[in-house]
Amino acid sequence: MQIEQLDLPLWNDIKLNGDETYLEKLIRILSLDFDFHNHKSDNSSHMFHSFPAKFPPQLPRTIITALTEPGDIVLDPMLGSGTTILEAFLLGRNAIGFDIDPLALLLSKVKVTSLDKNLVSKIENKILKNATISLSKNHAALDEELNKRYDKKTLEFIDYWFAKETQYELLTLLLEIEKINDVRMREFFELIFSSIIITKSGGVSLAFDLAHTRPHRAKVAISSKGIVLFGKEYQDKPTSRSKFLTKKLRSAHLEFRKRYKQNFRNLLIASKTEKPAIQFGDAENLPCDSNSIDLIVTSPPYASNAIDYMRAHKFSLVWFGFPIQNLGEKRKTYIGGEATTNFVYENLPPKSMSIVQRVSEKNKKKGQVLHRYYSEMNRVFRELHRVLKHGKAAIVVVGNSNLNGIDTETNLCLAEIGKIVGFDVPRIGVRRLDRNKRMLPASFGIKSNSQIQQRMHEEYLIGFYKPKKG
Repeated sequence: MQIEQLDLPLWNDIKLNGDETYLEKLIRILSLDFDFHNHKSDNSSHMFHSFPAKFPPQLPRTIITALTEPGDIVLDPMLGSGTTILEAFLLGRNAIGFDIDPLALLLSKVKVTSLDKNLVSKIENKILKNATISLSKNHAALDEELNKRYDKKTLEFIDYWFAKETQYELLTLLLEIEKINDVRMREFFELIFSSIIITKSGGVSLAFDLAHTRPHRAKVAISSKGIVLFGKEYQDKPTSRSKFLTKKLRSAHLEFRKRYKQNFRNLLIASKTEKPAIQFGDAENLPCDSNSIDLIVTSPPYASNAIDYMRAHKFSLVWFGFPIQNLGEKRKTYIGGEATTNFVYENLPPKSMSIVQRVSEKNKKKGQVLHRYYSEMNRVFRELHRVLKHGKAAIVVVGNSNLNGIDTETNLCLAEIGKIVGFDVPRIGVRRLDRNKRMLPASFGIKSNSQIQQRMHEEYLIGFYKPKKG
């Protein structure tokens, strides 16, 4: 495998003494500076697709290098963008990852897949050539195809968020991608297709802010030929915010080629290292043997859908055949979701329960949502404790939420919950967020007189240690 010379800025500071115990090593690692504000994260395939709240690759890389040896098993039970799994793979560890989000699974699989670059190039040329030909023909057949493959509610969603000319461009690309027989190759191009929709800078839909999972529709849309599709009244009465409400459509075909070139440059070359095992799986019920994992590095969702992954992911998933109504139901099953009907709550330890009660006093529904979140994480930690080997660690990266003006103190509550399932918590590290790069939906400004707001700009590395037997 061809790997760039990766920047390991901290490793010179953590050379290990031969007589240092694993626990001492874990404490020292969590005392390091994990901000990484001036370090690049665009090596390898990390930048294949936008994803909110990714931690920088240097974070899992430093932890994996320090706490494991080549051949050890590294688990991420909540894959997200697959950063932990990719870093473990590049470092020669055996990586295992699970998620229930279809886009997270696709992204993680593609990021660790090596492909023949010559063949990739030929297929990309063929996709764009045939898609261009199809687009130049009568659009009646494309309208018929749209009506055939998508149900009424899904079509309503597509019509609202995608201009007609964009629908035709996307469909012609998708029809060509679906002809690719090689699953790995097809998934590579599916991810490119998704990445031109869900982007930090706008993408080809009519939505703004998709990458932050807070989509809102443009008030003015201008076609690629300069024709105002809707919102002329806002143009006739311009305001200082007009330019932020206006979206000029981009050619999906051109955006596809641009994104292809970027991803092509960072494709992995064939490796003898065993490819990570990535599959659908629930972190509350992991399909792993007990006492089988050497290290866990993961980052669970925030409470109360603070980052609503499905709200953004559905913009590309609908094109792949997921009905919009089904995606709405699936969203309710995500950890940190807001659905509480028929939910089975766990008994929480004192601090966690006191935070839930404080939130409930201000907003009963939000209190139930937070109780659900800590209940889900209780079940997750039981699983992490079960699958982890004795004398090994799980590093859980979390951020706090602000519910009705109350800091959820997620780091302290999760540490408390971890202890009741059998973990020791020798240290909690602190990392200051680079708000722009983490793409979080909260405001950029910090109110210096607000402790809660200050804490919203930090995240925490909780070190859970499973004691040795005896």
